[in-house]
Amino acid sequence: MTLAYASGKAILFGEHAVVYGRPAIAVPITEVQAQAIVEDAPSGQGIRIIAQDLHRDYLLRDAPPDDPLRVTVTNTLQHLHRALEQDITLTISSTIPVACGLGSGAAVATAVVRALARHFGHPLEADEVSDIVFETEKLHHGTPSGIDNTVIAFEKPVYFVRDQTLEVFKVSYPFLLAIADTGIASPTKIAVGDVRRAWQADPVKYEEIFDEIGTLTTMARQAIESGATEALGQLMDANQRLLRLLKVSSPELESLIAAAKQGGALGAKLSGGGRGGNMIALVTPQTKDRVSMMLRLAGAKSVITTEVH
Repeated sequence: MTLAYASGKAILFGEHAVVYGRPAIAVPITEVQAQAIVEDAPSGQGIRIIAQDLHRDYLLRDAPPDDPLRVTVTNTLQHLHRALEQDITLTISSTIPVACGLGSGAAVATAVVRALARHFGHPLEADEVSDIVFETEKLHHGTPSGIDNTVIAFEKPVYFVRDQTLEVFKVSYPFLLAIADTGIASPTKIAVGDVRRAWQADPVKYEEIFDEIGTLTTMARQAIESGATEALGQLMDANQRLLRLLKVSSPELESLIAAAKQGGALGAKLSGGGRGGNMIALVTPQTKDRVSMMLRLAGAKSVITTEVH
């Protein structure tokens, strides 16, 4: 039996704009994880996939060509120069909410790639894992930025510019985030597609918004590297104002953002595709409990507090 894990992730700055070449910052969230187990199976079985959280149990050969798990397994075996006629059972589970901006699809795929590679005695480097998972991300997001597969595969805070830059950077002073789930599933692919259509209709307007988000993201990196926590919170608020202009916020997200600010959060914004999913708030050891309480009172389905370091 071979076991592998992958953490979730949260985007701190730059969602949506990152698709258009602006920078984004993302961090791993180790409080939620995906798990994959590979076991040898009886001869002739083929590749059996058990997705526990989805209540699915099927053979890879029976899955449609665009099934994300089939694509992940196939691409991994091809990368490992292994035949698809393997007799194994792949069991997958996850504590990461689906379609909520925490990278559930990329984390599941990463865990699968790692488990298969280890099972066949060929552990992969983080960049190899990221490249394989990116192909699966195309099924989830249509035109993915590449940030989910990158931060999850490397397991470090990253500053990312699509097709240009991937930098693991230093967090000088650890800081705390409260992550609250609206309980509303919001597939990133839909929000990304809507923003793309709006951009195509009015490219000048949207390029200006993307530029402003990019500037905020660069400033946020400087704030993180210098330990300027209060400035970081102000930048989160500014980023959220621009995300509203992109029409990717929602009443539920705005309610949680307001609750977090009332609880004493230094800043708050949606994280990920928007239209539901999660919001993140910058908290301190002194305010984290009150912010969590306020978020739950405002209807958050769950609240995770994580330290970024």
